[in-house]
Amino acid sequence: MLTARRRVVATAVILAGSLLLTSCGDSDSGSGGDGKTLRLWHYEAPNSAMGVAWTEAIKEFEAKHPGVEVKFEEKSFEQIQKTAPMVLNSSDAPDLMEYNKGNATAGLLSKQGLLTDLSAEADKRGWDDKLGAGVRTTSTYDENGVMGSGNWYGVPNYAEYTMVFYNKDLFEKYGIAEPTSFDELTAAMDAFVAKGVTPLANAGAEYIAHQYLYQLALSRADRSWVDAYELYQGETDFHDAAWTYAADTFADWVDKGYIAKTSSGTKAEAAGVSFIRGDAPILFSGSWWYGRFQDEAEFDWSTFLWPGSDLTLGSGGNLWVVPKNASNKELAYDFIDITLSKGIQNLLGNKGGVPVAADAGAITDPRSKKLIEDFNTLSDRDGLAFYPDWPAPGFYDVLVSETQKLITGSASTDAYLDALQEAYDKGVPKR
Repeated sequence: MLTARRRVVATAVILAGSLLLTSCGDSDSGSGGDGKTLRLWHYEAPNSAMGVAWTEAIKEFEAKHPGVEVKFEEKSFEQIQKTAPMVLNSSDAPDLMEYNKGNATAGLLSKQGLLTDLSAEADKRGWDDKLGAGVRTTSTYDENGVMGSGNWYGVPNYAEYTMVFYNKDLFEKYGIAEPTSFDELTAAMDAFVAKGVTPLANAGAEYIAHQYLYQLALSRADRSWVDAYELYQGETDFHDAAWTYAADTFADWVDKGYIAKTSSGTKAEAAGVSFIRGDAPILFSGSWWYGRFQDEAEFDWSTFLWPGSDLTLGSGGNLWVVPKNASNKELAYDFIDITLSKGIQNLLGNKGGVPVAADAGAITDPRSKKLIEDFNTLSDRDGLAFYPDWPAPGFYDVLVSETQKLITGSASTDAYLDALQEAYDKGVPKR
C-alpha cells in the first residue's frame, strides 16, 4: 500500500538468495498466552489474492494445530495506520498483524520497541532463504527505524507494484485506441473527456491521488533521486525538476478534466469500485486490486506499466509483524511459515497476487502470468521506487491533505511543494 498501501521481491525462481543476519532475534516467545488462540488482524479484501490465500492459510493452520482457534479481526488500512502505536502499547495487541512497511510505519514501531525482533526466527525457519536479498530493504530496520539494515521486524509473503488498469470495453465503445506510450495515454484521456467521460478514477481522501503525483515525479527521476528521498542518501528538493513537473502536470490534469475535482473527498474503495462498475476507464493503482478485479469486473480489462518511466511505486508486500506484547508468538511464527508455503504461494499467484516463493510452473492463470511477468520486468531494471509517504511519520496525512488542495485548486503548485518540503524536513531524521 500503500503505501501507501502496499508493499522488492519476486518469485523464488527469480529472486533466490539469502541474507546474512547480523544479530540474534528476540527470545521472548510470548509464553504468557494460552497457546490455544491466535489473534490475527489484516485488512485485505476477502476476494483479493491475499485475502483468499490467507483464508486458506487459516484453515491449514487450524488443521495443523488441533485445538487452536484463529480469531481473525478484519480491520481497515486506515484503522491500523492510525491506531497501531496505541493498540500495540497495550494489552489488547494481537498476536500477528499485517502492517505497512517503510520508515514511517514499521520502522517507527520498531524504533519505539513495539515489535518483536524476528531475526532469529528468520534464520531458524529459513525465511531469509525464501525471500532473497531484496527483502532486506523493507523487512529490516536499524536502531533509528530506517529500512535496509539492522534486525528483522516484518515478513512479507507477497510483492506489489503499481500499473495502469484500463477497461478495454470502454476504449472500444468510444473508439479510442489502447495506449502504448505516454503521449497515447494523454491522447486517450483527451478523447474520453471529449466524450464527456472522466478518464481517471481517483481518491483524494486517501493514497491514490498522491500516488498519481509520485508516479509523474518518478517519470523524471532516477535511482539516486529515489535513494535520496526514501533512504536519506542525499538532499531532497521538492522544487527540483521531477517534483515540479509532477505537481504542474497533476494540476493541469485536473484542469483538463482527466481527474474530477469532486474526487478530492473520495476514498480508495470508491475509486476501485468506480473502475469495477465500468464508470472510470482508467485507474492507476497497485497489484493489491488485481485479484478483486479478476473476481468482480464483468468486462474485458488489461494492464500496462506506466509508459515512459523506468520507475514505479512498489516493493515487497506489507509485512506480517508480531507485536512485542503478543501473547502467543510461536503460533504467530507458525502462521507466517504457512503463508510462505508452496501451496499458499501458488494459490496467491493464481488469484492475482505476486508470490515470493511459488513454483513458477504452478501459475496457470493468463492474467496472473502477465502480472508476474511485468513485476519481473520491473525487478530486472531495478524499477521499484517504494511509496511517497514512507520517509517520515505523519507524511501520509500531509500528502493527502496537500494533494486535496491541488485537486480543489485551493493551493498553487508552489505552495503545495513548499508544504511538502516543510513537512519532509521536519520529519526526516538528521543523518
